[in-house]
Amino acid sequence: MSARGVAYEVLLEVESEDAYANLLLPHALAASGLSDRDKALATELVYGSARREGELDAVITQASGRSLAQLQQEVLVVLRLGVYQLLYLRVPDHAAVDEAVSLAKNRGLQRASGLVNAILRNVTREPPEHWQELIEDDAALVASHPLWIAEAFYSALQQSQGHGELTAALEAHNESPKVTLVHLPGFSTPSGETTKFSPLGEVLPGGNPTAAAGVSEGLVRVQDEGSQLAALLLARVQPLRPGEQILDMCAGPGGKTAVLGAEALEAGAQVVAWEKAPHRARLVEKSVAAIAKRNSRTVSVVTGDALRMPDDSGSFSRVLVDAPCSGLGALRRRPEARWRKSLGDIASLVELQKALLSRALELVEPGGVVAYVTCSPVVEETVEVVQAVCSQRGDCELLDTSEVLNQVTHTLVDGAMRGTAVQLWTYRHGCDDMFIQLIRTRASVV
Repeated sequence: MSARGVAYEVLLEVESEDAYANLLLPHALAASGLSDRDKALATELVYGSARREGELDAVITQASGRSLAQLQQEVLVVLRLGVYQLLYLRVPDHAAVDEAVSLAKNRGLQRASGLVNAILRNVTREPPEHWQELIEDDAALVASHPLWIAEAFYSALQQSQGHGELTAALEAHNESPKVTLVHLPGFSTPSGETTKFSPLGEVLPGGNPTAAAGVSEGLVRVQDEGSQLAALLLARVQPLRPGEQILDMCAGPGGKTAVLGAEALEAGAQVVAWEKAPHRARLVEKSVAAIAKRNSRTVSVVTGDALRMPDDSGSFSRVLVDAPCSGLGALRRRPEARWRKSLGDIASLVELQKALLSRALELVEPGGVVAYVTCSPVVEETVEVVQAVCSQRGDCELLDTSEVLNQVTHTLVDGAMRGTAVQLWTYRHGCDDMFIQLIRTRASVV
């Protein structure tokens, strides 16, 4: 199969099955038999087309004189690949058009191949600058993002001294992320280029991350630097004591659980990991397997809904709420998500986030600490959730989370303060747009 064929198959499944490109592509490449050069091309085609989907669709609509709904799904994927090559890879016109027509025919779209040829020929009749002007004039698009996402980021940036930085924040999502590894404390230490902030992180220069030393043994994991810092903030907000009980309420797939578990193992503490979905609970178990080999009691993985688990009020000294969220802070790795989600998705998530944070504050002991974390900077999912929940209680102290962050990292983290919370930004810090608020509960006064 060709690089374009692999890209087509992955993008079609993303389009038709609402699948994630970053999960599908590695398997497709492994089974493709492609050279490294062609694998790189397939990767660029998949992620580039996914990031620029809204822009590509604007061009296709104009060049075809049709609405997208009038185009067969398979044909639309072929056209996106063709337009992306013409406008962003600057593949010669004849080659891009011929490849797209051949791809259509090879995928059983012979009857549509003439339409593909005609639409792409229309694109080539105008210079790239013409189409770039059309994209820039499209009021529904901002830096390859839907307008509603741009507006949400604008509001969040106003709380993070980000005036005038919206384009930079959005354009950062259009760059391919570096692969970062986390070395579980007590098991492994970074040996190559270290991450800028996390003391556990290493930047992988290239190659297959699963082949990196320590990964197959579970001593090293692929994990974004922002996620590493979120787990470390809770683990190191104050020294862990032997016998402490830490709860990870929404543990799957287990990356933060593994960091917490390794820290707990060194201190003689324990971690309880709750995960609602059985298949994700199995991923959590896999993530902590190396820890379990040393001490099977350090991490307990329990399959169950955090909102329906037995009442253990006051049982935990620390609770991590890595809340289900829109995931808009991770658009580098899941670029297609920006076109799949809508503003309406936020409201239902917010109610769940409030319920989870409320439960966490019930479960933590007086004087204990809750970490509320989202991979999203959206105001409704972050600051407003914390304010809404804590305003209904009289025992919440919002800790200066940026002060704790700078005690955890090996380099001061500039530009991460968002009130009492930490807001990591892709364009400032090179990691996901991660929100973290540490909350301490106070003992009730009688």
